[in-house]
Parts: sequence; C-alpha cells; structure tokens
Amino acid sequence: MITNTELEYKGNLYPDQIVDFNQDSDKFYFTTDNGVILEVTVIRNSTIRFRYATDHVMEPDFSYAISPDAPRGYKDLKAEETDTEYLISTAKVKILVDKKSLRVQISDLEGNIINEDELGFHYEENYTYGGNSVKMSKITQSGESFYGMGDKATHFNLKGKRVHNWVTDQYAFGKDQDPLYKAVPFYIGLHQNKAYGIFFDNTFKTHFDFAHERRNVTSFWAEGGEMNYYFFYGPDISRVVRSYTDLTGTPELPPLWALGYHQSKWSYFPESRVKQIASKFRKLKIPCDAIYLDIDYMDGFRCFTWDKTKFPDPKRMINELNEDGFKTVVMIDPGIKVDRDYWVYQEAIKNDYFCKRGDGPLMSGKVWPGQCNFPDYTNPKVREWWAGLYKELMSEVGAHAVWNDMNEPAVMEVPTKTAPLDTRHDFDGHPCSHRKAHNIYGMQMVRATYEGVKKYVYPKRPFVITRAAYSGTQRFASTWTGDNVATWEHLWIANVQVQRMCMSGMSFVGTDIGGFAEQPNGELFARWIQLGIFHPFCRVHSSGDHGDQEPWSFDKEVTDIVRKFIELRYQLLPYLYTSFYKYYKDSVPMIKPLVYHDQEDHQTHFRTDEFIFGDQILVCPVQEPNAKGRRMYIPRGRWFNYWTNETLEGGSEKWVDADIDKIPIFIKEGAIIPKYPVQQYVGELTIEELQLDVYYINGTENSMVYEDAQDGYDYTKGEYSLRNFKLTGKDKELILQQFKDGNYITSYETFKLNLMGLPFKIKSIKLDNETISLKDVKMNGGNTLHVTKDFTTLHIMGK
Repeated sequence: MITNTELEYKGNLYPDQIVDFNQDSDKFYFTTDNGVILEVTVIRNSTIRFRYATDHVMEPDFSYAISPDAPRGYKDLKAEETDTEYLISTAKVKILVDKKSLRVQISDLEGNIINEDELGFHYEENYTYGGNSVKMSKITQSGESFYGMGDKATHFNLKGKRVHNWVTDQYAFGKDQDPLYKAVPFYIGLHQNKAYGIFFDNTFKTHFDFAHERRNVTSFWAEGGEMNYYFFYGPDISRVVRSYTDLTGTPELPPLWALGYHQSKWSYFPESRVKQIASKFRKLKIPCDAIYLDIDYMDGFRCFTWDKTKFPDPKRMINELNEDGFKTVVMIDPGIKVDRDYWVYQEAIKNDYFCKRGDGPLMSGKVWPGQCNFPDYTNPKVREWWAGLYKELMSEVGAHAVWNDMNEPAVMEVPTKTAPLDTRHDFDGHPCSHRKAHNIYGMQMVRATYEGVKKYVYPKRPFVITRAAYSGTQRFASTWTGDNVATWEHLWIANVQVQRMCMSGMSFVGTDIGGFAEQPNGELFARWIQLGIFHPFCRVHSSGDHGDQEPWSFDKEVTDIVRKFIELRYQLLPYLYTSFYKYYKDSVPMIKPLVYHDQEDHQTHFRTDEFIFGDQILVCPVQEPNAKGRRMYIPRGRWFNYWTNETLEGGSEKWVDADIDKIPIFIKEGAIIPKYPVQQYVGELTIEELQLDVYYINGTENSMVYEDAQDGYDYTKGEYSLRNFKLTGKDKELILQQFKDGNYITSYETFKLNLMGLPFKIKSIKLDNETISLKDVKMNGGNTLHVTKDFTTLHIMGK
C-alpha cells in the first residue's frame, strides 16, 4: 500500500497563545497551548535567564559554563498581568511577554526598548538526529553594533557578520575564517548609547547572524539542545562584560612569573639545546621566565613519559633551569597512544575511561603518537584519574606548568578534523553524543589538568594553558589563539582577537608572537613583540619548520628593540598584576577596546587597532611594514605621550611618530603607573623601592597598586597590599592621597615618585601635614621625590 509520507509539521514551529502562568519565587513559567514552556529566572536586577522547552518537558538543568560562585540577588521584583501581556519588573529592567505569541520585549525603567524578539523563539524537529534545532530572532535596533563572541579572526564590530561556534583545529587560519579553536556564544549589543549582552548557553554547534541575512534582524540558533540564554543589561558595556564574567567566573591569581616573557618552539630538544637557549637569554640579558617543551620531550609522543635519550634526567634539568630563573612548561595532549605496554593506556582500558562510539567500540583516531584513544573528560571519574596522572610530572620531576594542546579534540586524516558525531560522553551524568559534548571537550580536559596541577604544585599556584575553550574555561586556564601565521595581516588579527577575548570574559590570553607558521622578518617580529608585551599572556611560539624565532634570531637592531620592550613589560609587572587583580576580583577585563572605554563616542564603535592596557595606558601597534609612524584615534580626554611626555587632547585622529624602535603609547592624565626595576626573571631582585610615575591632572584621577607574595595562597587570607591612590591637581598644587588595605608587608620602604607634566616649580612639600625639606625627599633639582611608602597625604605646592 502506498501512502503519503510527507511530514505534516516539517519546518519551523512557533509557540501558540499562553494558557497558563505561575510564579515560583524568582522563576516565572509561561505555558502555551501547543506545549511550549518559557521559564524566566531573575538572577540579578539586570541579569535575566530565558529558557524554553517544547512538548511540556524541561530538560535537566545543567551547565559547564556557569560558575558555582556566580553572584545572585535582586530587589523590587514584581509581576503583573494585562489583557495582552505579562509584565515582570526588577530594579533595572521591565520584561514584557506577549500572551498571543510568547514574544519578549525588554526595556529600561524609562520605557526605552533595549532588546525585543522579532519572530522570537521557534524550533524545528531534527529528523536526522532527533530533538530540535532551536532558534531565536531579534529585531536589530537602529544603528546597533555588536561585539564579543570570543575567538573570531574578523573585524571587531560584528555588524553584518555571520559566525559559528564549533571548536576546530584550524592550522594557519586566515582573516574571516570561521570557526576557530573556541566557542564563546556571548555577544554585546550597543544602540542609543545603551548596551546589553546575550549569552546563549548551548554546547551544540551554534550560529549567530548579526544583521547579515536581513539587515534588521539578529538571530542565533543551535543544532540541538535548549534555547537557553542569559540577558545582561548595562547600560554601560563595562557592566555587561562584568555581569557575564561574574556568571561564568574568573581565574585565581596566577604566579607572577606566569606574567613574564615566555619562550616556546615546536620543539626544543635535546636537553643541550634547551640549556643553550636558556644560557643565551641570560648572556644577552633578555628577560625570560619560562621555557616550553613541546611534544618531542615525550617517549614516542606518549603523554606523561620522557624520551630518556633526549632528556636523560629531566628532574635534574628542570632543577638546574629553575636555579637560573627558568620555569619549565610541558605539553600534554588528549590522545593516548594505543599501546598495551603503556601504563596510561593500561589504566584507561582497565577502568573504561575512553570514549566509545555509538555502537560500543572505542573511539579512535590518528594524532601525533599514531592511533589513539581519547579519555572522556566529561566523566567526573575520568577527570579525577586524569588529575592524578600529574603527580609524578609535577611533584617528582618538578615541571612548573602544563600546556594542553590538540584538545578540540583534533583528529588527523579525517575530513571533520575531530571525533565522529556518534561518539558517546557521560556529560556529568547526562549521557549524550559528541554533537553536544564537542565544544566543551577541551574545557573539561583542562579542568581536569587544572585540578591535578593545582594539587601537585601546592602550596604554589597553578598555571595551565589551553587551546580549546568554551565559556567559563577562564576559571581553569589561560589561553592563546592557536596556529597563526607570520604575516602582517595576522599581526592585525592578533590584536583584534585578544581584544575580543578580553571582552568575552577571557582576559588571560595571548597569541603566538611572531606567528606559528612560516617565518617573520626582523621588522615583523619586532612589531609583534611590541604588541605582545601588552597582552596578558606573552609567549613567542613557532613551528620551527621555517627557521628560528628567538629574540636574537634576526639582526642586532631587532634584538635590541626586542630586549627594550621585554624590559618594559618587566617594569610594568606591578601594573599588569594589579590589572589581573581587578579581573580576578571584579571581573574587569585586562585589555579594553576603545568602545568599552568610551561607548558614547561613536568614533570608537568601529575602531580595531587602539586599546587600553589595564585602565590607564593607551596602546596602538604599528601593523604595516616600513612605517615611520601611523594615524591613530586618541580617545577623549588628555593623554601623555609615553616617550616624550608631550600631552595631547583626545577626541580625534592624530599622526604619531613611531619608527621601528617605538610604538604609540599614551598615559591617561592623572594616572599613577607603578614600575619595578628590570629583572631577568621574576624574583631575581629584591624590590628595594617602588617607582611611581605620576602624571599631572588638573582635576582628580584614581589609581591602584596591588601586591602580594607573588605566589602561594596567603593573599586569600589577607596577606596582600592594596594601595588606592587619589591624585588631585590644581594650578599650583598636587595632592596625592593613599588608602591602604591588607596585611602584606612589601620588601621596599620607599616610593620613587616621578612627577610628569607639572605646570609649576615645586616650592614646598607636606607629608601628612608636616612640612619637609626638599633635601629630605632627594629631589636633586628635578621632579623626582623619594618618600616613605606609608604616607597618607602628600601635598606638593608650587611657586
């Protein structure tokens, strides 16, 4: 018998009218006639969660992205009903839910629309895999811009773009190529000087269209799972970014050496070559804190082993490097070689820790060791086992940190570059296929690595790096942007990627300085170093297939320039560490794009090159060959040229001289920039005096310096030094007030104050209301003072 098999409901399905509503504390439930449920949860006054279900069934509520320490709390929550809609109000926003269509509109308390559904939630049954493809479309507001989305090698403003999230090993990726190594489904919208954010917490392959297909519509959708998104209201971009980062978490403070300069290559071996590299850094007096060992340190690329021919006594070597100030960072990949004589493989087989295909056999694929099986890091037992594998490497051999690579997971010689989609995962008790687990596989690997490293380097702090990531991975690891290329275009990409990552909650980020693939010339390498020393993670790394890429690999001029800028990074370590403290404590990104810095200035909305390092240093890399300078946008306000101390009024584009030995660097007026003396590695010197570069302002500016023991956990028990400075400048006086917190006693007793841009000659000085002799502050005829670190008020009066 032949029948018509056309599916009646094939295509998009939409919610019907609401037939039921109820409230349970901070949760509101709306049920439609055709079984769609909308759950609205008020997390905070300006953070609202929207979660949709079909067929009257909510899935188990589980997320890897959300931090267990995410703050909650609200006030003035109320709900009311009209003939046409439901209204939920908090102290910050109003949420309208339409009774006929379930569409949502969000406005501020004055009634200004912030975000509103176009078609809103809709879905389509996935007849290939089961479940639904879930979709959301929003109205694009007039003049709206879009930012965020993590690791995207495209223009910083995403207006008119379509991007995708499916973590992918993308060797030598190009501009606008997508997807890449990370999935961060979070974006920021900005219109009428009001900002909001949306985090689509769905680990399936996701897609975002920012008015690309239709100029008045922004949409996002996933190939499975739930429509589950969080809405954050600003109205400042800074508030949106901080709210998202609060939700997904921040890392603990790293050891200070992790913020130094690091040198890597695929690969440094044997031991004699590693020692040669280390020796040359010290001989040439180029500061360096870490040397990396890529996969060639292993025995046949077997993780947690050593090639005893290349490295006959790794414990001795690591100890000797450490005595000369070098930490050793080793790579660990997820692929475990199929080898029945290999102890890691034996343990995993015995305990059933490897991923399996849908019909039962082990998932296998070719990686560097050859045929490999892959641990299921979504299983808590596997993560605990994996963490334990680091005991010998960290506790006994003495490695200082671990670098997880290839953890997308990358699989060679298959078109998809990764595990088959029918691969099964535990997903912490919510069994699923690789379609759902792929984007968080690397995150769960590095989570297990973090737990192991943290356990076995204790009482010191862990330092872990990952290539693959999903939202929330920043709680466990730093990251870099993957296998880039030694080209000028990639220098531009590196700048944009790091700014975007910092806007997306992942501030501990950097790039392979100089490019991983191919070989930079000396000029490109110098220009890349000049950018890279301002990135929170600062590492040179290259494939080694195209030549050497150490600071001395080019000519003497380049070597001297590289040394000069690496020395600048070491001088700025207390400033960088303070920025990390603000990130850790208050979710403030360590690098701020200009639109973050001043969203009300529409000239910032499409800038890609300039950024704010920390809170008070403006940086603009030179990204073209043969340049003697460049035009750049100076944000509103008054800025000091770092090299000349000349001042500029911002709010317009300027030509700035920047020959090969300089890049444009400007300091915000009123800033106090702390500096250490140049060290060859963190801890080489006892800091005997903290230098404070004080930039005059006619007005008021606040600055901060955070310090602690630079490692260990005493800072969590009050053993830190936090100095808040308030600088007030007038025509003929400058007042510096200090407010101290914490119990840590620094090694130095005095500040060296370099007073920049004073419009008057110093006549007298009062320290805590006592007039002191100019001789006592060792002025020596200039605007340099030496004062005790524990003053409360320093009052400088002019003639």
